Amino acid sequence: MSFFSKIFSREKKETLDKGLERTKQGVWSKITRAIAGHSTIDDDFLDELEEVFITSDVGVETTLKIIDRIRDRVARDKYVGTDELHRMLREEIAALLAENEKTSPDAPTRDFRLPDTARRPYVIMVVGVNGVGKTTTIGKLAHQFTAAGCKVVLGAADTFRAAAIDQLDVWAERAGVPIVKQQLGSDPASVAFDTLQSAVTQNADVVIIDTAGRLHNKKGLMDELTKIKRVMQKVVPSAPDDVMLVLDGSTGQNAFEQARQFVAATDVTSLAITKLDGTAKGGVVIGISDQFGIPVKYIGLGEGITDLQVFDKEEFVNSLFSDMKR
Repeated sequence: MSFFSKIFSREKKETLDKGLERTKQGVWSKITRAIAGHSTIDDDFLDELEEVFITSDVGVETTLKIIDRIRDRVARDKYVGTDELHRMLREEIAALLAENEKTSPDAPTRDFRLPDTARRPYVIMVVGVNGVGKTTTIGKLAHQFTAAGCKVVLGAADTFRAAAIDQLDVWAERAGVPIVKQQLGSDPASVAFDTLQSAVTQNADVVIIDTAGRLHNKKGLMDELTKIKRVMQKVVPSAPDDVMLVLDGSTGQNAFEQARQFVAATDVTSLAITKLDGTAKGGVVIGISDQFGIPVKYIGLGEGITDLQVFDKEEFVNSLFSDMKR
């Protein structure tokens, strides 16, 4: 690793640690207190551990999986010390996340570069309700891809809100990338079609399509997203390469419900979870990834244009447990 790579990795880790601080202090530190009150891992301790995970919005089903894994490890390894429990927790949670780490060989790498084998343009269709940070995430993605040397084009296919088009326009300017847009009320599929045509003409590497954040009518949403995909495929047959659902991590269980509805409405292939720096509910990353079997690709850790990271399960879990005594 080069000197500059080491600096980048250190800064990335510092951003991650800072972004998860409230989760660690607000909920995960309870694990340390639970450990301190027990000399052995018995049913009472596991009950306390279960409550910690549930109150951190990991979710009941995922929590029970983790507890069962720890119970099996304790029975097999004959646990007797605190250090071993920390290691077990890190390993089992990371393993749970790894089970959903299904990525295409053509997907962008950890530093936002596209593999040489990737189809171009690589098309990302972004979905999610209003207010979760969807447009902001698109802007940050555009900046990161551009910084990695990719040519990016944005498409403003959320044509139902003037604010959505205006906001994406601002982010396009900040990221220094072109944007394709039409008038308020235009057909979203038409915007997506024009965006891909423009991207092909410009030999763009990455296309990011914003879509309307509405959930009041699941059938209407499904029909709209299906139409957008069908129209895009007239220009790029493989499109979209990724249907990314953006969720607000600070909403806890509400994020689960949003994920449930969008998964029912369209073929979601990845997740971006935002606003983790402002919440103690960071456990939602683990629960949503596990329950829906969809990999978390990006996490938002701040308002800055560079505060969007490629999700690394081991770094995430290590950061969550970094304040615990070992």
